[in-house]
Amino acid sequence: MTDSVAPTSKLPEPGEERRNLPLAPTDEPHQLRADAARNRTLLLDAASRLLSGCGAADLTMESVAAAAGVGKGTVFRRFGDRAGLLIALLDHREKQLQAAFLSGPPPLGPGASAAERLHAFGPAVLRHERDQHALILASRTDPLRNYAVPALHLRINHIAMLLRQANATGDPELLAHTLLGFIDTALVHHLTVERGMPLERLEEAWHHLVTRLGATA
Repeated sequence: MTDSVAPTSKLPEPGEERRNLPLAPTDEPHQLRADAARNRTLLLDAASRLLSGCGAADLTMESVAAAAGVGKGTVFRRFGDRAGLLIALLDHREKQLQAAFLSGPPPLGPGASAAERLHAFGPAVLRHERDQHALILASRTDPLRNYAVPALHLRINHIAMLLRQANATGDPELLAHTLLGFIDTALVHHLTVERGMPLERLEEAWHHLVTRLGATA
């Protein structure tokens, strides 16, 4: 990942095909050289193993290089810095979630109404990010960089498209930001861990928000 801010994608029009929402969440080149692709996979696999053992707080560029059997410079060239490595790990895991809401079974994926998919989206993201919260929070070293992650742009575009299709009132893009803000990892961590709220309470609140927006089948 780089520190440059990716341009905001054009929001899809009502009924626009989901092929306009790219699955790939990273800003990596479309075609990596074979050796570069192997190195990237090797490094991400090594980082994942270390993450399972030591947690995100103790994951360093040096430890990843050692686990992968490469020089430290290779890790820096591939990911730029530690935050770039953490974001690449998140992107790696994000693909499964994206596949679920772009092409998976209903109600999260196609085949259900837009309103039903909106209702299913919040709980799916809440549970996905609960499992990744340590990694997500550790990657947030630059507040502005969070908004440059292509995976976030994809989520915004997806929710905005569903809001249009569900006839919700208001600005779809800003409403999408608002809905995603409610299920932001840091807020969810604070509410569930620091305040002791059950995740089911947040899911119920998500359903209430979607209903209040006037989303209809």
